[in-house]
Amino acid sequence: MSKTVMIVDDAASIRQVVAIALKGAGYEVLGACDGREALSKLDGRKINLVISDVNMPNMDGISFVKELKARSAYKFTPVIMLTTESADAKKQLGKEAGAKAWMVKPFKPQQMLDAVSKLVRP
Repeated sequence: MSKTVMIVDDAASIRQVVAIALKGAGYEVLGACDGREALSKLDGRKINLVISDVNMPNMDGISFVKELKARSAYKFTPVIMLTTESADAKKQLGKEAGAKAWMVKPFKPQQMLDAVSKLVRP
């Protein structure tokens, strides 16, 4: 059974690039344009990993990760923050919210797949 990864980013192009890389590696992909939409798609199905931007309209990535982790079904779901933010203070906020990794845009698809494979349990 393939693993499911949720991509949360307000840039359709980023969602598309990440989705192409993940699908090519055999993952199923769910997409959302912001934290609010992502939360609405959490219907109890197993999500093996979340990749989220930080700066988005309606609900930013840090707030989304806090909400995600507050839900018992997703408490242990690993999160990679994919963002243009590289400041240590932002990284610390992400870590405190529950993010396991921080990746700065632009990124190489193989770099993303390597990070995903380390965090998605077989």
